[in-house]
Amino acid sequence: MIPCRSLVPLVRSLAASLALLTFCASRAVALDMPSPFVQEVLVKSILVSLNDAVAADNFTVFHAKISKPFRDQFPPDRLQGIFKDLVEKHAVFDAVVAKPIVVDEEAKVDDKGVLRLKGHFETAPKQVKYQLAFIPSDGAWKLSGITIDIE
Repeated sequence: MIPCRSLVPLVRSLAASLALLTFCASRAVALDMPSPFVQEVLVKSILVSLNDAVAADNFTVFHAKISKPFRDQFPPDRLQGIFKDLVEKHAVFDAVVAKPIVVDEEAKVDDKGVLRLKGHFETAPKQVKYQLAFIPSDGAWKLSGITIDIE
């Protein structure tokens, strides 16, 4: 039999863990507007993942990084078809990592809870323009829509 005194730390530990899980679960439902730094990380990481998919002509890893509804609607082979033009042109836009984002519209979370980011990178010889939509998925902002233009 375990003495009551030795159960107190265990109960406190379980209570703290439960409180943390409850907090994390409530955060997964709705996410706050990410900071400008986090927005930059979201934009650059998804564009570099797309760049890698285009370079390899393989969208499996990119597919794994997008939101569940987007994954369900667009399997890797369908993504490959959508971005076929970039693949055929051998588009390379990984230079976005080294460039600052130029925001074209202020970031917003719309009434449906979608984070919308629009901007471009002053890359040479062509400018990379993007419009990205993210939704809360698996406790984080995940891609739910993308438009990219390389001009």
